Amino acid sequence: MRRLLSFIAKAAISALLLYLSLRRVDLSHVGQRLSDLDWFWIAIVLIVMAVQVGFNALRWRDIAAACGARLRAVTALGYSFIGQFFSQVLPSTIGGDAVRIWLLARGGAGWQTAIYSVFVDRAVGVAALAALVAICLPWTLQLVQDPIARLALIAIGLGALFAAFVFLCLGHARLTIMQRWWPTHHLAAASRLAWTLCTSTAAPRVAFVAIAVHLFTVLAAWAAARAAHASVDIVQILFVVLPVVLVATIPVSIAGWGVREGAMVMAFSYAGLAESDGLIVSIIYGAATLAIGAVGGIVWVASGHKWSAVKTAEAETLAHERSNG
Repeated sequence: MRRLLSFIAKAAISALLLYLSLRRVDLSHVGQRLSDLDWFWIAIVLIVMAVQVGFNALRWRDIAAACGARLRAVTALGYSFIGQFFSQVLPSTIGGDAVRIWLLARGGAGWQTAIYSVFVDRAVGVAALAALVAICLPWTLQLVQDPIARLALIAIGLGALFAAFVFLCLGHARLTIMQRWWPTHHLAAASRLAWTLCTSTAAPRVAFVAIAVHLFTVLAAWAAARAAHASVDIVQILFVVLPVVLVATIPVSIAGWGVREGAMVMAFSYAGLAESDGLIVSIIYGAATLAIGAVGGIVWVASGHKWSAVKTAEAETLAHERSNG
């Protein structure tokens, strides 16, 4: 019942934010632009996003190895595509991550290792994104002149970076309070694994791949803008899109829909760009994400796993988290 209510709440938030985004632009103009897309650039968007999934798989493979799991590159790629599919279609609070955990655990890694690997993978991805946003801040603030928007950018970029630093500190041996309850106990254990990863020989490779993943997002958004004949260059996309992606990681809507569109429209507006361009880029990017998810669905069917197994993936994940506490 709780999961159903959570799904309904997220659906309502997505619908509301999409409505607020759509009412800011001329829908007839947007519809005309979408009907006149350059399909060469749409193909580029899809290729870039497919390669991005591959880089995500490489990052997760190295992180899983640091957590004690052996994960072949091909297997990690297949699991990542499948996770992308369920991130789009599974009405749950964990989504594709639960399926990745379930697949890795059932593949022999064990539940604890699988949970830690996916959690650390997510943390590394967000930390890399926050670092890029913070690095770009001096130039982004030159592009955005509104004082409130500038403060929001600083809070988003530096706040997320500070949160990543706090996460790394949670596993410190002196913080014995973290061992008292099962959620904080596992959070501290994941923190120690993340710190071990940061000091390992694989750290430079993981950092490079994590940053490349987000630069692929920029490239995909730029290709989407080219497909829609939008008047925006790749440097503007770099400074505008990364904060939007960071905001869209907040799990308050379904697959980021609504949050991404609203943030993109506002970001384009504050940067002095056309709001309709921001909405169109976001719609194309979201549609491409659905298309890549469909590829993951094909991989899932071809893998031979039963559909009924997914119904218990999230429940088993949460149960094993608690039993390990």
